[in-house]
This record gives sequence, C-alpha cells and structure tokens, in this order.
Amino acid sequence: MKKSALVSLCFFAVLTGAAAQEKPKGESSAAALTIYNQNFFVAREHVPLELKSGVNRVEYAGIAAHLEPDSVILRDPAGRALQILEQNYRNDPVSQELLLSFYEGKTIDFVVRQEGEKIETVRGKIIRSGYVPSYGAAAGYAQPAYSQPIIEINGVLRFGMPGQPLFPALSAGSILKPTLSWLLQSENPAKLDAELSYVSGGMSWQSDYNLVVSDKSNGKTDLLDLVGWITIRNHSGKSFEDARIKLLAGDVNKVQENAISGALYAESRAMKDAVGAPVVREKSFDEFHLYTLERPTTLYDEETKQVEFVHASGIRAQRIYVYDGAKIDQYAHYNSDQRRQDASYGTQSNSKIWVMEEFKNSESNHVGIPLPKGKLRFYRGDTDGHLEFIGENTIDHTPKDELIRVYTGNAFDVVGERKRTNYRVDVNQHWIDESFEIRVRNHKKEAVNTRVVEHLYRCANWKLVQQSSDSRKMDSQTVEFPVSVAADGEAVLTYTVHYTW
Repeated sequence: MKKSALVSLCFFAVLTGAAAQEKPKGESSAAALTIYNQNFFVAREHVPLELKSGVNRVEYAGIAAHLEPDSVILRDPAGRALQILEQNYRNDPVSQELLLSFYEGKTIDFVVRQEGEKIETVRGKIIRSGYVPSYGAAAGYAQPAYSQPIIEINGVLRFGMPGQPLFPALSAGSILKPTLSWLLQSENPAKLDAELSYVSGGMSWQSDYNLVVSDKSNGKTDLLDLVGWITIRNHSGKSFEDARIKLLAGDVNKVQENAISGALYAESRAMKDAVGAPVVREKSFDEFHLYTLERPTTLYDEETKQVEFVHASGIRAQRIYVYDGAKIDQYAHYNSDQRRQDASYGTQSNSKIWVMEEFKNSESNHVGIPLPKGKLRFYRGDTDGHLEFIGENTIDHTPKDELIRVYTGNAFDVVGERKRTNYRVDVNQHWIDESFEIRVRNHKKEAVNTRVVEHLYRCANWKLVQQSSDSRKMDSQTVEFPVSVAADGEAVLTYTVHYTW
C-alpha cells in the first residue's frame, strides 16, 4: 500500500485511564493486578476500542511508568482476531526540562521578578536545555556534564536559567503521561472492550505478623494471638481504581518474565468469586500461592496500603531456651585438618542463652494456611496492661503443617557457662578425647527447660563415651541435651567425646 493510501485509511483515537472509567464500573471494567513480592506486577486493564475499516491508530495514555514493553498483550476477550501492525511505548511525559529541549535554538521569555500583578521578564535564547532522558539519569550513574542548561541573554552565555520559563505552547510530540500506541488493522468496523495485559516494575508487597503472648500463658506453654497484615506499596507511576488484587507468594524466576502475563491471564479468567469469603482468600497456584483480596480496592500511586489477611487466637506455642555455647564463627575458614590439629579450637564460649518461640502452623493449632515470608513481632502484656515489644524475627515462605521456630532475643535471667575440662590426643593412634562441663543457671522464680547444643567438630568419626544426661543426635556433628533447671537453681552437664580418624 502506498503511503498516501495508508494515511487516508488511518483513523486516530486517544484513550486514557479516566476514559476507560467512564463506562459503568463492574467486574468487566475494573483493573486486575497480580503483585509479586519481587518488586514487579502483572496488570490487566480494559481498553474500549471503536475501530473503522482499515488502519487505526490508537493511543492509551496513563500506562504504568515502569512497563516492560515486550510483555504487552492486547487481545479481544471474545476471541476475534485483533491484528496489530505496530506498537510503541513512550515514557517521557512533558516536563520543564523536556520542553526546554523542544525549544533549543529559540528565544522565549523568563520571569525574573513578580510583585503582585506586575511581572518582569527577560528574553533568552536556549543554547542547551540540559534535558537528560530517563535512561541517562538511571540510578547508580553520575549526572552527565551536559545536564545544566545554557541560556544566552543579550549576547552573554550563562549556566542555569535566569527565571521561570514561559513556553508559548506544547510541542506536537508532547505527552502528559506514559503512553502506549498501536496501529491496528480491521477489515470491518468494530466496537469492543479489549483486554490489555503487561508486566511492570514499581509495585511490591510484604507480609508482617504481630503476635501477642496471652495472659493465660503458663510456664510450659505460651498462648498466642496472631494478626497478619499485607502491606502493598505502589511506586508504578499509575493509580488503579477499584482494582481486583492478587498477591503471589513464592520465588519466581524473573528471567521468564514474558511468560508471566500469559500464565496469569489464563489463571485470572478461571478464578471464581467465593460467597462469604474472608477479606483475603488463599489458594495454591502452580508452585506458588495466591492470596486474593475479596473486595476491590483503589491503589493510588505512591500509596502504601495495608490489609489484614489472617487472624488467629489461642495458638499453642512453646518458649524454648537454647544454649549453644561454643564460639566457632571466627573459625569459618578452618578445614577439617585445622579443626583437628588446633587444640584451642572450640574452647572459647559465650554465656548468652537464646530465647525462641516455636509453634505448629496447623489447623488444629488455629492457623493452618500457607504463610508468606515476612517479619514476626512478639508482644507481651505488662502488669499495667500495656503491651511491650519483646522481640522480632523473619520467616521464609512456610507451608501449612510446618513447624515455625524463631529467635526473639537472649534471656536475661538464664545464663550459661561452658569450659573444657580435659583434652587428650594420640596422633600416632589417630584419636582425641575431649571433655566439657556446661552449667546453666536460672535466676527466674520458675523452672525452665533448656536445650544445650554441642557441636562435635573435630572429626567425622566420634562417639560419646560419657554423658551425665541423655542426648539427641540432631545431625552428623551436632547433639542436643535437654536440661531442666529449677527456679533459682543450677544444672551441671558433663560429657566426653572420643574422636578417631
């Protein structure tokens, strides 16, 4: 087709996010978002199209500012063929610096002083605008030397602007918002509500959990009240009104980003609404878990929104005291021969005893849903009834029926002491005997149960030839001694290990 013929058959339409909302709102017109906890999301929007016969030029203004153009899918939900001849994405909305670049080499007015209605201006020629495209000002790169404007006034050059520029008009190529445009071929006139799907950065979510230790807790079992919050952060450059939102928990390989929108497309159409569902509904999806907000919500640009997604009471938990007394972190570079040959290895110790909370994520324990990774904060009521913060930690994605154990801090009234009492080695016979004495002192008014963890690090072959209390083998080089310590009491543990190689 000749160029003249192409122009005569090309029709032009401009659509904005607001225009798309002019039609009655409902499930068919609302945007749908699937947000990943890796700072990107999949958006599904509706673009009303009124096509003429021939080639139509369509623009959709107000797209997300961090769009991945090669992820865009524009399709007719009715299944009719939608022939796309060309697609373009522009993300350079008009700004003062951009307009200056359009007027380079031209003379405009600058406001240098304003007193009431009296305005004093000066005319200056824009020699260099100083405009830096978004890719040139990317994070991590120094600002280019040419980013400062140069203005000529009365034959004299000056860096920087003399005042507020007054532009005669917008240029023909200016856009106010990030814009997608297409050339669409249509054999017959058609009016349809097309579906637009794309992947974009700039949106993320996280989960946070607040756990309150109930007053009904006793020395053996803690009863916890759990409230889980989902926090959504929108830095996409676009607001979404009455959007249907899903949150995907899991570790998605972003290299497959082009396949994400299509997969979520098909899944979203298969998802049905539940009657009487909670605020957030969870379901398995592929190797991940989807959490669906049951009510549409508006998510403004640069907004942080929080939604409660789990609430449970009476969770049975156990407070655990763990004494792992050997300081061996500083020897991380040691190999097996060095651990065997250095007689002082593992003899340094600390007195801190860890405090941990442990509970089962099961339905019988009033939870039993997959918990996305996030931060757990623990609170306990003081005698005056005020909640006090007692520690926090993070969990990874945790399936239901798994055990959750988190470190919350060090005990104040329970301390440990660890020392080596004997060391014998026979290099010719290839054996080492090593003995330790471990003391746990409890200054509380109630008894505590402590787990003493010992690392048998000298050699792969070992055997406990003496131990004052029973132990449990945790792995190939770790044992654990359950130790009960009376109120205001002390427990003493001794053991001897025989190494061979």
